[in-house]
Amino acid sequence: MKFLIGLITAILITGIASAQHGNAPAGHVTLGVKGGINMYNIPNNSTSYDQRTGYNIGLLGHIHRNSQWAFQPELVYSGQGAKNHNLSYLNVPVLIQYMFDNGFRLQAGPQVGFLVSSDDGIDYSLIDIALSVGASYIVPSTGFGIDLRYNHGLNDINKSSDVEATNRGIQLGLFYLFGHNTRVVL
Repeated sequence: MKFLIGLITAILITGIASAQHGNAPAGHVTLGVKGGINMYNIPNNSTSYDQRTGYNIGLLGHIHRNSQWAFQPELVYSGQGAKNHNLSYLNVPVLIQYMFDNGFRLQAGPQVGFLVSSDDGIDYSLIDIALSVGASYIVPSTGFGIDLRYNHGLNDINKSSDVEATNRGIQLGLFYLFGHNTRVVL
């Protein structure tokens, strides 16, 4: 856990320093909170599981590179898995965002998940690697927004058999960016 906290701190500090001293004019950094629902499953080549509905809650850093591009690292607790296979992860997505002038954003990037718990006795991998893609919208004058994201697991999470299984799911959530100000000139 100490390693994970150190990693997140390093990512945020690196991003802030990059935004403030990179090729773009002075960067604008905001921190935020997020939460929402998950709809996950564990597809594999031998069994069809029912979808699990869970929740996610976490923190995010939004680091502007310029008026159109941003870097967004997050630290998110997420209920994943499938029905009767309840898995909990601490996920660290690192997203690149393209921001339109109207508050709409497209985003994609890698996500590393650290298994926190499982309740079915299966031996799962402690690390889950995924690709995240999605879109969000922030109401420019408020800092409140909505986020829709698909997470596509890339590695086999099932260590107890030869059946390859991956986490795949959709997240729908709300977020709030503290100190969000659309009048910042970048």
